[in-house]
Amino acid sequence: MTAQRSRPFLKWAGGKYRLVDRLAPHLHGRKLIEPFVGSGAVFLNFDFDKYLLGDINPDLVNLYQCLQKEKGKFVKYANSFFSEENNKQQAYNKLRTEFNSGVKGRRRAAIFVYLNRHGFNGLCRYNKSHEFNVPFGKYVKPYFPEKEMIHFISHAKHAKFVCADFVSVMNRARRGDVVYCDPPYVPLSPTASFTSYASQGFSYDQQIELAYRAKKLAARGVKVIISNHDTSMTREIYEDALIESFPVRRFISCDGSKRDHANELFAIYG
Repeated sequence: MTAQRSRPFLKWAGGKYRLVDRLAPHLHGRKLIEPFVGSGAVFLNFDFDKYLLGDINPDLVNLYQCLQKEKGKFVKYANSFFSEENNKQQAYNKLRTEFNSGVKGRRRAAIFVYLNRHGFNGLCRYNKSHEFNVPFGKYVKPYFPEKEMIHFISHAKHAKFVCADFVSVMNRARRGDVVYCDPPYVPLSPTASFTSYASQGFSYDQQIELAYRAKKLAARGVKVIISNHDTSMTREIYEDALIESFPVRRFISCDGSKRDHANELFAIYG
């Protein structure tokens, strides 16, 4: 674990910054593998010789690759989108339309940072056509995370970012590696599902598949930790794992008064 906790530069639903201390006893090894890297909160707070960081969201991986390759040059470019002129509904909609029209490379990555900081509640959400559809957030002065991006660059020197499904990423694990999995959580209720992070969603069958892959890796000397809600469903899914349960506060909610506590768990294999 790093000496001082580091925040990710992206706002992110379900980010694991708050769980870093709880994860610390479990994350030891030569190489850290994350099939659902998200905001990178875990990767940023642990020191490994190497990192393999995957995600199914191509916009997220493109951003990380651009930042890793161009370093400060990209930070300066992304910062150019944060202006008083661009902090308006019309400018936001125009840049979101450009993003959804298929713009590629570093410009797409920079617009992604802009949308993340100017969009409502820091959400990353797509419709079924894979169009980013988060509305304008109406913030007085959106924060540009320069300091956090610079730290990301310094910590990503020995990291490889890949856009791939969790099975492909987990298949690259070898004895002595540690795998941390933060999949889209099972819903606490039938109406609470948050599956639009990637347009593909994440099904019950995929939750089962993830647990199966974790068990297989553990048999080969790879430690795997999976986080999820603590429900009767997840207890059944992770019946072969060591379970560590704890209460956490939910921070992403349309209704601020409903940001209450819910039990989560770590399913530990190996």
